[in-house]
Amino acid sequence: MAAMRPTRIVAIAIVGLVAAACGGTTTPQASGAPTAGGSAAPAVSKALNIGFTNSQTGAQQVASTKQTEGIKLWVDQVTKAGGIKLKDGTVLMPKITFYDDGSATDRVQQLYTKLINDDKVDVLLSPYSSSLVKSAAVVSEQNGKVMITAGGADDATMEQGFQNIYQVYSPGSKYLTGAIDLMLKLDPSIKKVAIVNEKDSFSVSVVTAAKPYAESKGLQVVVNQGYDTGTTDFAPFINQIVAAAPDAIIGGGHLVDGTAFAKALKEKNVSARFVALLVAPPEPTFADIGDAANFTVGPSQWEIPVKYNEAAAKALNIPFYGITSDSFTSAYRAMFNSAPSYHSAGGFAAGLILQRALEDAGSTDPAKLRASLDKTDVMTFFGRTKFSTDAKTHGKQVAHDMVYIQWQKGSDGKLAAQVVWPTEAKTADAQLRK
Repeated sequence: MAAMRPTRIVAIAIVGLVAAACGGTTTPQASGAPTAGGSAAPAVSKALNIGFTNSQTGAQQVASTKQTEGIKLWVDQVTKAGGIKLKDGTVLMPKITFYDDGSATDRVQQLYTKLINDDKVDVLLSPYSSSLVKSAAVVSEQNGKVMITAGGADDATMEQGFQNIYQVYSPGSKYLTGAIDLMLKLDPSIKKVAIVNEKDSFSVSVVTAAKPYAESKGLQVVVNQGYDTGTTDFAPFINQIVAAAPDAIIGGGHLVDGTAFAKALKEKNVSARFVALLVAPPEPTFADIGDAANFTVGPSQWEIPVKYNEAAAKALNIPFYGITSDSFTSAYRAMFNSAPSYHSAGGFAAGLILQRALEDAGSTDPAKLRASLDKTDVMTFFGRTKFSTDAKTHGKQVAHDMVYIQWQKGSDGKLAAQVVWPTEAKTADAQLRK
């Protein structure tokens, strides 16, 4: 087994954050600022030990790196603002410890156990990808540690009755149902659909919801096939698709396989009018396959043009918390010299949700933290966050909405990812494949 190399970012207290008032926006304020009753007592600074794993190697490396960058940016901003100020005056300074899980579930189990038993972390964030989140969730639950899942959308993990796991992403069951709605709005004459997906827990949960939803809309599913994780040869599936002559294709899995599948569809001149694939299309690297990317639709948890703000929160009668989308995007570009993906935004959002819960709970005590998270209903730049409190689905995300992008060529002939749904946030109209 490879040596475990921890990476730590240690934050030093300078100033503090005040907790958000209900319905308002949190703004930084100096720690130990005078109150109406006179001078405040000096703040007591404590480390907030946060642990997680990321995939520095393996299949999830690209998306996991983006997620980790989002977490690092959150730590950086909290540190510069002076930490997380609790009701009793304590200031928590975040310190993160993370290890390379190699995109392997067994390694996740080992490392989350190490984070809890050896590193003595106060709270956990998740790895990226549903299969890795599932492994981490079991360890977290067994040890009574609160874990906020920054990068897992699998429904099944969140239907185990876990009491300590909280999901930031919209669950997988929502990923392609919205794409079907978009497709039928774009072309109501579409009747036949092929579903080809990776056979991992996340992708299976997506199509398990998408297939009956498609059928409920009067669509005929003419292909329904799964492929093994790591598949690179899609010829057998392409042959089935060609033989069935569907109007639309939905499915995919993750970045590497989804990109290869889209490329194979183009190489074989598959003539479906609409293609929507999981995970891969929102990644900027998807454009590297050129014309094969054109017109491909992908579900995303967040995109830069979508503006969740105080006005949107006010319309829902819930508070807005944290920074704006523009502020997040500019800060991310400044720190990492690249555009944020939804994985980056998810990492930062997980930090925000943790921060707000700590401020509300006034403690790192797991029971108090759970109570705060259970009553969370808030909007951040990432969208609305609310968790199920039902026994079976406790912690499952119930309020966050999906965004859909489509790669399109502009008048300059260059590919660009356009937001095509929801309509109020679109940067271009959706188009059929040509």
